[in-house]
Amino acid sequence: MKYNNSPIGIFDSGLGGLTVFKEVRKILPYEDLIYFGDTARVPYGNKSKETILRYSMEISKFLISKGVKIVVAACNTSSSLALDGLRKEESVPIFGVIEPGAKKAVEVSSGGNIAVIGTSATIKSRAYSRVIYEEINVLKGNGGYKFKNDFKVIEKACPLLVPFVEEGFLNEEITKKIINYYLNPVICEKPSCLVLGCTHYPILKDLILEEVGQDMQIIDSGIETAKAVKCFLEKNGMLKDGATKGSELFFVSDDLEKFKELGERFLGRKIENVSIVNQFL
Repeated sequence: MKYNNSPIGIFDSGLGGLTVFKEVRKILPYEDLIYFGDTARVPYGNKSKETILRYSMEISKFLISKGVKIVVAACNTSSSLALDGLRKEESVPIFGVIEPGAKKAVEVSSGGNIAVIGTSATIKSRAYSRVIYEEINVLKGNGGYKFKNDFKVIEKACPLLVPFVEEGFLNEEITKKIINYYLNPVICEKPSCLVLGCTHYPILKDLILEEVGQDMQIIDSGIETAKAVKCFLEKNGMLKDGATKGSELFFVSDDLEKFKELGERFLGRKIENVSIVNQFL
């Protein structure tokens, strides 16, 4: 059996990608992981496509210089606007978080509407709806089409949720009211499932479930991305050889202490081995 002991690289514009990191660690406990958070240039959502592609390429090249075997763009903005460019330019396989989440939504949908919530930039890109309709067309070609004639993808921007998560407003009444404000019109469209199209949103999953109902299928793109990464490594003989817990390295472009403080909230544990990369300041 083939093995590849090189680490997995994961990056995000800041902290949100740690929810993806957490799921990759959970499903691949023996792999070595390197995370980069671009805390000096966050948020990406108000940047141009060209700038986001440049930032994403700079970070992926940094990770590749560390010897990673694959790169995961654990950022919905980078995944929606830079993934194609990264795949054309870089020498290792590149994964995003949109395709796995969108494909899972199509898989579990009962033929009803699919809802996606995300940041304004992700929703504006329509990246999730594009992949969802592509998957539905594949089903049509294979004779597995099950969607209703009036099927639609309901996309809703929820821009306030990211700052609420980073400020630690995880169970406040105001957070519940904002979630109600955003999701009430979505619920009225009676979706069959809801995709969390931002890596911060899994932190609020319990509050979101309270709003949409416990029976609603929630798609966490981080979980689906971790599954896709594991499947790829298994198929291509690229899993790490060994039975010891994988190592972890964290890099940020600014404000190391804030990253550690907030990052520990995302992971639910201490973060060690964090360094600042001055070339991104």
